[in-house]
Amino acid sequence: MNETLDISSTDLADKRGHKGPERRCLANGQSRHKQEMIRFVLGPDNVVTPDINEKLPGRGVWVSSNREALQKAIKTGGFARGFKSKVNVPNDLIDLTESLLRRRLIGLLAMGMKSGHLFVGFDQVKTAAQSDYLAWRIEASDGSDGPRGKIRVLTKAISHELERPMTPVIGCFSSQDLGKAFGRDHIVHAALRPGSLAKALSFATQRYSGFSPLIPEGWADKNHEKVTKKNPEKRRD
Repeated sequence: MNETLDISSTDLADKRGHKGPERRCLANGQSRHKQEMIRFVLGPDNVVTPDINEKLPGRGVWVSSNREALQKAIKTGGFARGFKSKVNVPNDLIDLTESLLRRRLIGLLAMGMKSGHLFVGFDQVKTAAQSDYLAWRIEASDGSDGPRGKIRVLTKAISHELERPMTPVIGCFSSQDLGKAFGRDHIVHAALRPGSLAKALSFATQRYSGFSPLIPEGWADKNHEKVTKKNPEKRRD
């Protein structure tokens, strides 16, 4: 089972306390906030196509953003029922969806670099973590446990002092992946300030973590990171 970052209902609400738009999942009939789901449309030749940014034309249908729900929608003919027509479901639809979600996530990190909202490198992140609350830590999957642990301890202390949630971590990208996104040879440590981009990153990680874990199994300090859990599929009685 993949772990999904648990986003509270307050994170999905707008400034007036409204939960926002919900959509019904093809796989289980459950209504969820659309930020927890993926939109699909029909492309040429009625090919089922993921619409990660929700901008493609045409009628859309929705599936909860996790591998199990998408597998169920495919196996049970959910897309044909949803679109009320014959559809062409690509054999690699699950892998394609995961790839697009991953691209969206790393694209937001690159945006953070360009906008100046990211701290990059151990020294910058350490300095920021000593005085500022950080919305996200980004750690290379192939980074060392020691420096990563030092940054985690600092962010945990500030979070506790300010009575804020512990800063979560994204550890699913290699140092080369991060370097490419940030225009460097490689990057091991980065962190993102709070703000609208951090909120967008939270939604992107929510979706992506339904397909791939954010924290590598090989990290010796994995259990010391912020607890993540899979959003449960509610039973319909």
